[in-house]
Amino acid sequence: MDMTVKLQVFEGPLDLLLHLLEKNKVNIYDIPIVEITGQYMEYIAEMKRQDLNVVSEFLVMAATLIDIKSRMLLPAKEQEKEEEEDPRAELVQQLLEYKMYKCMAYELRDRQIDAERVLFKEPTIPPEIADYEEPVDLAELVSDVTLAKLNDIFKSIMKKQADKVDPVRSKFGKIEKEEVSLSDKMSYLEEYCLTHSQFSFRSLLEAQTGKMEIIVTFLAVLELMKVGKIFISQENTFDDIHIQSRIAA
Repeated sequence: MDMTVKLQVFEGPLDLLLHLLEKNKVNIYDIPIVEITGQYMEYIAEMKRQDLNVVSEFLVMAATLIDIKSRMLLPAKEQEKEEEEDPRAELVQQLLEYKMYKCMAYELRDRQIDAERVLFKEPTIPPEIADYEEPVDLAELVSDVTLAKLNDIFKSIMKKQADKVDPVRSKFGKIEKEEVSLSDKMSYLEEYCLTHSQFSFRSLLEAQTGKMEIIVTFLAVLELMKVGKIFISQENTFDDIHIQSRIAA
């Protein structure tokens, strides 16, 4: 009577190799390549014997194992022993990456199984119950409240409000932002030029009331000079700047 052997289904050649390493309890960094190659070839032969569809990936891995086995069995010179890289290094790296992804897949599967056991229920509280508010008896609520107690409560509230006031900052004046428009200042200068054919730039700035107005006035002078409505001259460096109007009266 023939004995039937049922092979485990592997997802790929790396899966089969990882199974063999775990089965033999060997260190993945020090693979006994001769022994593992022999067992791998036995699995491939059994697959063929049972007429299973042996994909090309398994055969390529078999060829890779045989190549590594051959390089490890060949004697090497003394100098080559020091410089030659372990033929198993690339295969070990592939196995480590595959094992990491496989463990992650198991973790995700377990989380999915746990998530399937969690059930949620939509709220089914009737609207009349959800909107219910417990009635309040105002007479009972203020039954023990007297004018004296109300006065004490009022004083405590007013004291808390007074404590919030900063004794220093509360004496500061109110800071208001000066709204100065460039277009308005240009209109002002054009009207000023109609009655002043020539004037001092310094005296013009000194007539302004604030820093922001001085800046906007300076910008207005530049704009009018750019469009040719005024002409600016200065005899010597650091002398006062003279503005001459070109606007016809």
